[in-house]
Amino acid sequence: MATCPSCDTSDAVANDPGAAPYGNFINYYSFNPPENRLSLIPATLLRDLGYRDGGDEPTLILDVGCNSGELSVALYKHLVEEPEQKSERSTVHLLGFDLDETLIERAQQTHPLHSNISFIQLDITKETNQLQEYLSQQSCSHFHLCLCLAVTMWVHLNHGDLGLLQLLSRLASISHHLLLEAQPWKCYRSAARRLRKLGRSDFEHFKTLKIQGDVAESAKEHLERQCGMELIQSFGSTTWDRKLLLFRRR
Repeated sequence: MATCPSCDTSDAVANDPGAAPYGNFINYYSFNPPENRLSLIPATLLRDLGYRDGGDEPTLILDVGCNSGELSVALYKHLVEEPEQKSERSTVHLLGFDLDETLIERAQQTHPLHSNISFIQLDITKETNQLQEYLSQQSCSHFHLCLCLAVTMWVHLNHGDLGLLQLLSRLASISHHLLLEAQPWKCYRSAARRLRKLGRSDFEHFKTLKIQGDVAESAKEHLERQCGMELIQSFGSTTWDRKLLLFRRR
């Protein structure tokens, strides 16, 4: 995900992908392939949550900070079975968004194959009008499943504690279920160190953040105490030692 219009996609960032200051890695899935998450997420997840493909009502998935779309498409294929008869159409739709225009253009160009997957440019820290418009077009009030995978740190570093909590509140307000992967504090230190190594300015809020340590636990507490959600399942940790936590609206 990117959270600043002036995203830097220079050769220096390309050579050290962990130094992208807004999470807008131009080759992200080359070092964190979709399988790292998909291996933990059951293919039956939508059915387990009570959502049925092929029904009268659509099932909507939102992918926050989708980057160039590889995970979005792989996850859709992982969760949605191909119709046995060509006359049947899936009623599961996935919308992915990222702030980085270049990444969204790449997603649109690379993955035009599926009519039920779409990508838009959006800064979730500033507005959600496009998301509300999408929900209205689908005649839905909420996304049935929202994915927020490895995004929280970048919002936190660039927008502070309040920005992180606002992100969680916004996603909770438009989602029935939220699958969250929050980066641990060691990732914050690593991201800051890589910026300094390149001679760049440190993250604006890094030294003043009060939410530290177990960031996933802090996110869980906010979602449960302030957002009307409850943790219903943990799918374990990725190879990068990040928990995949599934929340449900009460």
